[in-house]
Amino acid sequence: MYTLGIDIGSTTSKCAVLKDGKELVAHSLQTGGLGTGGPEEALAQLWQTSGLTRADMACAFVTGYGRKNYQGADGEISELTAHALGGRFVFPDLRTVIDIGGQDAKVIALSPSGKMVNFVMNDKCAAGTGRFLDVMASILRLDVDDLDAEAAKAAAPAAISSTCTVFAESEVISQLANGIKRPDLVAGICRSVASRVAALARRAGVTEQVCLSGGGPERRGAAGAQRRAERPRQCGPAGPVFRRHRRGPVGI
Repeated sequence: MYTLGIDIGSTTSKCAVLKDGKELVAHSLQTGGLGTGGPEEALAQLWQTSGLTRADMACAFVTGYGRKNYQGADGEISELTAHALGGRFVFPDLRTVIDIGGQDAKVIALSPSGKMVNFVMNDKCAAGTGRFLDVMASILRLDVDDLDAEAAKAAAPAAISSTCTVFAESEVISQLANGIKRPDLVAGICRSVASRVAALARRAGVTEQVCLSGGGPERRGAAGAQRRAERPRQCGPAGPVFRRHRRGPVGI
């Protein structure tokens, strides 16, 4: 029996197919989430690479920002539930999920049995999210995928004190004008994201094992800073199959 999970995020769309609820047999990811053709493109890619069709699916469920607007599923579940279930699918002993998405960041605390017992979400401000990294990369005339390599060159990471994206933008521009080197600014930006998310994690409560999820941890500079900001041992992104927050569709 095949089941389909669709995760329509703010910036990307992801799909995953499970066989008998145990084996991941197909997955896809496309840029473009809510309000775009991303979900349809992700599904088209899924069918093309797997050789499966919608008719092969016993059921399909959707999660993410765009779940309310998607009509092609049999039902929907929340992002929090999908992350909790998907995280435990990958890491059976998982107790904390830290998700850095395109428009929000969230921390989910799980009980020993995997039940969600607490969560904290930052969805009112772009600081600590993928959007913050996108804005900063644009200012520094970098592709967001180049932030990792640039941060690795830093000799003295700059202090980015502003937690608001708008104010941080002005701060970065000012530091550039004062001669601060770009690698040091990028490293400081990564530390700023990590600090913001670590504060969320402390509010939710962090228990080993910890998993980083979302597009943010794909930026190794941010992920490395995040690991330094958190004490417990972390599982890290769940391998190449689950990179860039594909954990959502698996948890459906």
